[in-house]
Amino acid sequence: MDLQFATAFLAGIPMPVVVINDEGRIDSANAPALDMLGEGLVGRLYLTAFRQPALAATIDAALAGKHAGVSRFTQAGGQVFRVTVTPVAQGAICAFDDTSEQEQIGQMRRDFVANVSHELRSPLTALVGFIETLQGAARDDAMARTRFLEIMAREAGRMNRLVGDLLQLSRVEAQERVRPTVSVDLGAVLARVVSDLRPVSDAAQVEVRVSPVAGAMVLGDADQLVQVLTNLVENAIKYGGNGKVVRADLRTEARDPVLRCAAFRIDVSDQGDGIDAVHLPRLTERFYRVDTHRSREKGGTGLGLAIVKHIVSRHRGRLLITSERGVGSTFSVVLPAAETVKID
Repeated sequence: MDLQFATAFLAGIPMPVVVINDEGRIDSANAPALDMLGEGLVGRLYLTAFRQPALAATIDAALAGKHAGVSRFTQAGGQVFRVTVTPVAQGAICAFDDTSEQEQIGQMRRDFVANVSHELRSPLTALVGFIETLQGAARDDAMARTRFLEIMAREAGRMNRLVGDLLQLSRVEAQERVRPTVSVDLGAVLARVVSDLRPVSDAAQVEVRVSPVAGAMVLGDADQLVQVLTNLVENAIKYGGNGKVVRADLRTEARDPVLRCAAFRIDVSDQGDGIDAVHLPRLTERFYRVDTHRSREKGGTGLGLAIVKHIVSRHRGRLLITSERGVGSTFSVVLPAAETVKID
């Protein structure tokens, strides 16, 4: 009866659990452990199943000295587990807690801090250097002073844009679970964005052609949708090449296969150099740039598409990116039609 209870108890634990006897062999394992470590686990020496020295040392300590311990176990696919090893009569129990998500979040946080520090270091270094020069050798050099002040203003503007985008990204992430409930005319938003960007397109000698749809109503935050389309259209103008054409096509989707409802889709297409396929999955990562130098020259912070991704997610939509070298790129936003959305 006790054995049946122990077996049922082990089977009812949702995390992988392995029982090791005092001879170092695996006595039993529940279904999650077998899924993780493979069939044929029971009866094997634990050293052949866990080929990681730190975990083996923790198990040895539990078996020999009856001391509980915690170790780390990494799967070949990148999964990370926190393993709690508890001594029991005639053996030890190993419980595996999947910490992969926490590890990933921690790494993202470290990468984010490192990226922000890197992005701020260059303009700050430039500002400090020019200030020192103006206080010293160039104090009475009017031409140098004018040139340095122009560069300092540009670098300060770059830092200001970066801080502004960081604050915007933080706000968008905080709002992501709060769904918009106001009906917005997507065609009117697109027309406004194209109109507001006319000085930019005129300066680049780029023609922006719009294909509108009447009555394209979505539940949305108008200001955030303006930000999304401004980012995409402005990027197309900047990176599409002078004298080229940018298209912003709004159309109706009777049923989007992913959203599973009627939707409206905006395709923003340029005629630029295109983007290699290897870069496409990472374009919405914070600070990821295909061409770092070119992006900074054009005033990019590396956060625009990350902000776009979060805003689109908040609006229950999806962002698609396609590109072909030498042909151009298309950034598409698909949003559910207002009448199909059930307000949370």
